Amino acid sequence: MKTKILYIVSVICIFIILQSSKTETAGVLNFDMVFVEGGAFRMGASAEQGDEIDNDEKPLHRVTIKNYYIGKYEVTQAQWKAVMGNNPSYFKGKNLPVEKVSWNDVQQFIAKLNKLTGKNYRLPTEAEWEYAARGGNRSASYKFSGSNIVNEIAWHNGNSEKNTHKVGSTPFHNELEIYDMSGNVMEWCEDWYGSYRAQTYDNPKGPKKGNFRVVRGGSWCCYASNCRTSKRYNTPPNVRLRDLGFRLAMDAE
Repeated sequence: MKTKILYIVSVICIFIILQSSKTETAGVLNFDMVFVEGGAFRMGASAEQGDEIDNDEKPLHRVTIKNYYIGKYEVTQAQWKAVMGNNPSYFKGKNLPVEKVSWNDVQQFIAKLNKLTGKNYRLPTEAEWEYAARGGNRSASYKFSGSNIVNEIAWHNGNSEKNTHKVGSTPFHNELEIYDMSGNVMEWCEDWYGSYRAQTYDNPKGPKKGNFRVVRGGSWCCYASNCRTSKRYNTPPNVRLRDLGFRLAMDAE
């Protein structure tokens, strides 16, 4: 009789633990997505970017973007672990941005996440990333994402103490209430890296092929000037760096 009671109690305990784990995982995977109303903007080497503009930010060109969603925060280590079961990050902390993940790793994460949630998350295109970083149709034309004063908006090599910080912990957010689009960790975009052209683009998705994927945003170890909204980086899709993570995007229904 005692054995039977102990068995029933054990089953109940296991059930409670499993249900608790499912609830915790579901909570972690409840991503805070910001609706970005579409519109047109000037992408690249705009005037407020100053004299630090690189050649690959030219020419300034007009881009039209449709409605979409983008993550309010960079994906955290807790969120990565809930999906992938591991934490590859150099700097450990559940609310720190996940890093040391390649573009290829991120695609695996997104595929598993979509299977778990039934949603269609993806990486933002480079144009979507810059449009959101500039504040979308609420843009105040700041040099960085939400301010002209870099310390208000970004963790960079001048204030980061050489490590990442909890997502959303800068003093201010940008015009769309998005955090860390300047600094903390650089962010993968969906696109292959390529040159701009002096033409109008409608929801561009970059070149059809290439050797490097677009990376944006600057990081904790970058100079402040490299956290500008138009600054571009490019990295092979299999590379993992301790200052490179990502945020999610999703089509608006």
